Amino acid sequence: MTQPLTKIFAMPPVKMPDASRRSFLKISGGVGAGLILGLAAPVANLGGAAVAKGAELAPNPFLKISPDNVVTVIIKHLDKGQGAATGLATLVAEELDASHEQIKTEFAPADPVKYKNSAFGVQGVGGSTGLSNSYEQYRSAGAAARAMIVAAAARSWGVKAAEITVKGGVVSHASGKSATLGELAEKAAAEAVPDKPVLKDAKDFVYIGKKFARVDSPSKVNGTATYTFDHQFDGMLVATIARPPMFGAKVASFDASDAEKIKGVVKVLQVPQGIAVLAETTWAALQAQRALKVTWDESAAEKRGSDELVAEYKALLDKPGAVAKETGKLDEAFKSAAKVIEADFEFPYLAHAPMEPMDCVIQFDGSKADIWTGSQLQTVDHGTACATLGLKPESVNLHTVWAGGSFGRRAIADAHYVKEACDIAKSYGKAVPIKVIWTREDDIKGGWYRPIYVHRIKAGLDAQGNVVAWLHRIVGQSIAAGTPFEAVMVKDGVDGTSVEGANNLPYAIPNMRVDLHTTKGGVPVLWWRSVGSTHTAQSTEHMIDILAKEAGKDPVEFRLALLKDKPRHVGALKLAVEKSGWGSPLPEGMYRGVAVHESFASYVANVVEVSLNDDGTPKVHRVVCTIDCGVAVNPDVVAAQMEGGIGYGLGAALKGAITLKGGTVEQGNFDGYDVLRMSEMPKVEVYIVPSTEAPTGVGEPGTPVVGPAVANALLWGTGVRTTVLPMNKQKYKVQS
Repeated sequence: MTQPLTKIFAMPPVKMPDASRRSFLKISGGVGAGLILGLAAPVANLGGAAVAKGAELAPNPFLKISPDNVVTVIIKHLDKGQGAATGLATLVAEELDASHEQIKTEFAPADPVKYKNSAFGVQGVGGSTGLSNSYEQYRSAGAAARAMIVAAAARSWGVKAAEITVKGGVVSHASGKSATLGELAEKAAAEAVPDKPVLKDAKDFVYIGKKFARVDSPSKVNGTATYTFDHQFDGMLVATIARPPMFGAKVASFDASDAEKIKGVVKVLQVPQGIAVLAETTWAALQAQRALKVTWDESAAEKRGSDELVAEYKALLDKPGAVAKETGKLDEAFKSAAKVIEADFEFPYLAHAPMEPMDCVIQFDGSKADIWTGSQLQTVDHGTACATLGLKPESVNLHTVWAGGSFGRRAIADAHYVKEACDIAKSYGKAVPIKVIWTREDDIKGGWYRPIYVHRIKAGLDAQGNVVAWLHRIVGQSIAAGTPFEAVMVKDGVDGTSVEGANNLPYAIPNMRVDLHTTKGGVPVLWWRSVGSTHTAQSTEHMIDILAKEAGKDPVEFRLALLKDKPRHVGALKLAVEKSGWGSPLPEGMYRGVAVHESFASYVANVVEVSLNDDGTPKVHRVVCTIDCGVAVNPDVVAAQMEGGIGYGLGAALKGAITLKGGTVEQGNFDGYDVLRMSEMPKVEVYIVPSTEAPTGVGEPGTPVVGPAVANALLWGTGVRTTVLPMNKQKYKVQS
């Protein structure tokens, strides 16, 4: 990004104290609280400073240690199931030398200065940056607290700090003196906060790369974890919205007489998004939503269906687009090629379909507001709420809570579901809590999809079967266009999210061009788990196998020859090949496929084993997945993310599709938008490539690789090129 997003979003300025360095050193909440410090700020020596009895140790915004020996890690990112809370807690516990049992977590308040994502410049998470941007930050937070604890113990016991050890939350000295972290918290709060605390050497890690149980498992098992929908307040109303069936349509008129007759309905009102119903119960709100009679003005609505959009997109494949990458002399290379192979690919709209649809709770009294939601971009959500309600930032408290999935759905530039809650609360005008909910149908039909894309890849082989030319043309709607993200994500007419995975193709092809046609449309689109790689990995990795087959070469050896300068791709690929038993015999009717792809700075390879069902559709039995993600902070979480990403990507590749007819979405729930079922989930084996590199993403890179690996298995087993997704659109037959 060329500039922080805080400079792009039009939102009320955050009120900050004096910008001097000393202003970063504060006593939180007045006398008796612990130190709050931005770790990047230099610190004056406060050794021996007086603190109130029973004070917590809070040397920075990321942790606090209370006298009862509880270490609370402040989680700056939303945890939507990806394990962010566990990962950040692991980093603090490691450097603090705390025990797992004493670690608790809580979500940070909205504060883009203390809790910004260094990759974005604002508070929020996405693009698999949850751990990578926090690795040293949270380790330093724990190390600073540990240093202060040790200094306090040394001062209290009259010994040298170097003679003190900390293990499992217990501070000890050879003299026999010992204390818990909590017992030393008050004294430690008076010590100097180290400017650059010393971090552990990797050989001394106790938790990082080893074992640290998920912090959210107990509460999610016993039901005490609180999601947005779990919030209940006295006098709370439930709100739903009837939205237009066509994107871009508006309310012309409405009749609420039948809805208002339903017991429990309190108010029906018009908001910018449609017609809102407020009721005493969820059931009453839903019944009233269905009972509304709304006439829609569809004059400016998107009326094209999926077939019309694809046809328009395919017509652009014959025309050059905006160049995203160009090397060598492509036209000359094609002229001299011994063989030219071409394939067109089609990708449908995809819904995110998180287990928990959008929801938001708001209490607004005209002068201040509290909002509870699974906020993924806290700065955007908070700023939108302030602007909508006409309040200063300090008058709006945004409470981040656990979320049941996102896959990109909650990372929205216009914070539309938070804005809906604010619009409803403001329009209703009474200081009562309001819970705004989306049904599954609201979410599936409500837009914000992975865009439709079509691709054309044209490649040339020389007489020895080497790839000498590669033209990749992509046509699709920009995710960033028309949003505040456009200024940093679109350059020279190219949306980076449309071409990622294609413009950084790792293969050593001397003559290459990647270009893009960006289309316009009325269907709201959004990043979907692994964003551009959702379609570029499928097209490029399948094309590589098509070329290997045309050249009469093994697809693994074909790749390795092209990856001679890409050691991390090679490492992931070779490990997957080794662990899968590539080349060993398979039962009759079973086929292997391979793919390797980099996304979000992580390198993932898959080898799959596939057969055909009786109806000619593919069945995936086994997936061997390898990942190089740098230091694997928590291997269990890495494996879980790979497994989940594979299931998510496989469901989309086999059968996921949102289709429009006459501008109206045809699907409404899981009966129409089919996702992978537990009975269809293959056996997944995950192997992590050992690495000392800094941690990189794991939330998204597991998704894009499985689809092309399956397509490649089918190519070698049936001879069929899979160029249209989902795969259930065609039937496969075993080659005779």
